[in-house]
Amino acid sequence: MEKNSKTPPFPSPPPRNVVFLVYDGYQPLDLVGPMQVFALANRDALHPPYVLTTITARPGRVHASAGPDILVDEGLERLAQADTVIVPGGPGVDAACADIAITDAISLSQPTVRRLCSVCTGAFLLAAAGVLDGRRATTHWGRCDALQAAYPRIAVEMTPIFVNDGNVWTSAGVTAGIDLALALIENDCGYGVAASIAKKLVVYLRRPGGQAQFSETLLMQESAGAQAFSALMTKVSVSPNRRWSVEALAAEMGQTPQTFQRRFKLAMGCSPYAAVQDVRLSRARLMLETTTSGISLIADRCGFTSDEQMRRAFQRKYGLPPAAFRSHFGIEG
Repeated sequence: MEKNSKTPPFPSPPPRNVVFLVYDGYQPLDLVGPMQVFALANRDALHPPYVLTTITARPGRVHASAGPDILVDEGLERLAQADTVIVPGGPGVDAACADIAITDAISLSQPTVRRLCSVCTGAFLLAAAGVLDGRRATTHWGRCDALQAAYPRIAVEMTPIFVNDGNVWTSAGVTAGIDLALALIENDCGYGVAASIAKKLVVYLRRPGGQAQFSETLLMQESAGAQAFSALMTKVSVSPNRRWSVEALAAEMGQTPQTFQRRFKLAMGCSPYAAVQDVRLSRARLMLETTTSGISLIADRCGFTSDEQMRRAFQRKYGLPPAAFRSHFGIEG
C-alpha cells in the first residue's frame, strides 16, 4: 500500500487559545509584553502553538492608561474556549473589580481553563473574583500590602517575580509579565524555545541577582522554614565547586547529617543533593550562555566530577547537551 507522503507521521497538536482580558485603564505593557512573547513562539514554530485573542466585557473601543486606544471585537464568552487567560493590571483595575460581569466571568472560567494568570495589579481582579482565596499570589510590590489588607484569605508574597499555585499564576509589576509569559511557554514548549525567545527579546530567561541565584524550582517552593537555609544556599551558589557532601552541609548548619537531611527536605521540598545539583546546573547554564570558557573548565568550576557527569545532568534538566545548548543560546550562537 502506497504511503501518502504529504501526511505527517504524527499530527501536530491543536493550538492553545491564549485570551487577554482588557478593560478601560489597563496598562499597555502588561498586555503587549506577554503577547509579544507568545507571538514570537508562533513566528518561530512550524505549527504555531498559540491562538491569541483579546477580549473585553463590552466589545468596542477600550481606553488604555497610556498610548492609543484599541478596538476589541470579542466578548467574555470567549473565555469558554480559553486554554490560558491573562489579565493585565493598570489604573482602571479598581473600576473593573466592581464590574460584576467581569468578576463573574473570571470566577466561572477558573475551574475550566488550564491556566488563569494576572500581570501586576491584575491580581486584584482575580482576587475580586474569589479565585485567589486560600492561594499564594503576588502583585506589584507597591500594592502587595493593599492586596493583603483587602483580601486577607490570600497569602500575598512580595518578593517573587511570579507565583504559581494550582492553575493560577500571578506576576509582579509591569515587565514581570514577560517573565511570566516565558515561564508559561517553557512549561508548554520546553526550555530551549523559551530561551530562544528570551534571547530575541534581549531579556533574561531567569533574572539574575537576589532570588534568581537559586533555581525556579526552589523559589516556587519557598516557605518560612526555607529561610533557615538561605545563607547556606548562598554559600553553595558562591562556591559551587566545593565538595558539598551532606556532612559538609550539615557542618555548616551545626547539625548532624541525619537531622540536617530531614529538616532540609521538609523546608525545601527536595534533598540536599538535588538542591546542590540544581545550583551547579544553573551556574553551568549561565556560563554556557555568557562566556566562551571550555566545557571542561565549566564542569570543574561548577563542581562536577567530570565533563560526562555534567553532560548527563545538563541534558536531563534542559533537554540538550552543553555543547548543543551553547551553539543555540551562547554568546556566539
